[in-house]
Amino acid sequence: MTRKLCEFPGCQNIIEHGRYCDEHGFSDTFKQTRKKRRSIYHHENKPVYHSQEWADVCQEVDLRERNQCQRCHQIVFGRHKHHHHIVPIKKDRTLEFEPNNIMLLCDKCHPIVEHEQEENPKKVFPNYF
Repeated sequence: MTRKLCEFPGCQNIIEHGRYCDEHGFSDTFKQTRKKRRSIYHHENKPVYHSQEWADVCQEVDLRERNQCQRCHQIVFGRHKHHHHIVPIKKDRTLEFEPNNIMLLCDKCHPIVEHEQEENPKKVFPNYF
């Protein structure tokens, strides 16, 4: 194994792997916070979204909706195109590949629709805007 100096400015500790020594590495609380932040997009349904069956269903929904957001009616392509489950997978797994359960939304409307469907939505006060 190669040994090197910690990359923290001014630190002279020698490490065997990684970039920082234990003294300057990320704390456990930072790692837990980062894991929670990533868990929004890296959840247990991830394999569903990488399957060929999902790609086929998305293509069918795109043709049905003519690449148009169902909320604001804007034409969407590429990364701006989001496919939203009307009935979430966690409530009914049998509907995960059902085209009638999926609607096409743009990246701006998708969080709005998700927020509207939450059982206990967070309160947003108008004076913040």
